[in-house]
Amino acid sequence: MSVPAACLSPSDNVATLLGPVEAGGTVAIDTGAGETHVHARDPIALGHKIALADLALGDRVIKYGECIGVASCVIARGQWVHVHNMRSTRAQASTA
Repeated sequence: MSVPAACLSPSDNVATLLGPVEAGGTVAIDTGAGETHVHARDPIALGHKIALADLALGDRVIKYGECIGVASCVIARGQWVHVHNMRSTRAQASTA
């Protein structure tokens, strides 16, 4: 059984989990162009983000079509995306 996740824009590189998932679990994302599946590399709580693509240090993190921050380290597809591996650009001069 897979856990659903929200992804509202084709440019999103993260999705928001609509339920918790354990490491190794499958997350189902409706991208608008069809459903895709990602295997979680970490346990991820309800409401947290999962990477839909590999992100390099400094890559923009896109959620709901908007840049919400930048990767502060390499993030692999399926990893939990949160304050431990991304830096918010909110309330800062735009550099992203």
